[in-house]
Amino acid sequence: PPQQEELHDTIKSMNDSGMSYRRITQHLNEKGILTHKGKKWGISGNSVYSVLKRHKERLERIAYRDKEYEAVWGKMEVRWEKN
Repeated sequence: PPQQEELHDTIKSMNDSGMSYRRITQHLNEKGILTHKGKKWGISGNSVYSVLKRHKERLERIAYRDKEYEAVWGKMEVRWEKN
């Protein structure tokens, strides 16, 4: 969803600028930005870490799903033998 994507982009930019997960959590709670479930962010920073981790995993799954494979021909042979 667009809101989750926007939230991820916000968190990613803060993390890329050098903010720790706990600092990002504090910032989000101070600004009143809630989690995707409508709750406050936990103080440990684990939720912020999870957002970044899950997004990365999702991108990897999509890349794996959409990967194009080269056709490989084996040496199997089909023969009709009459007994």
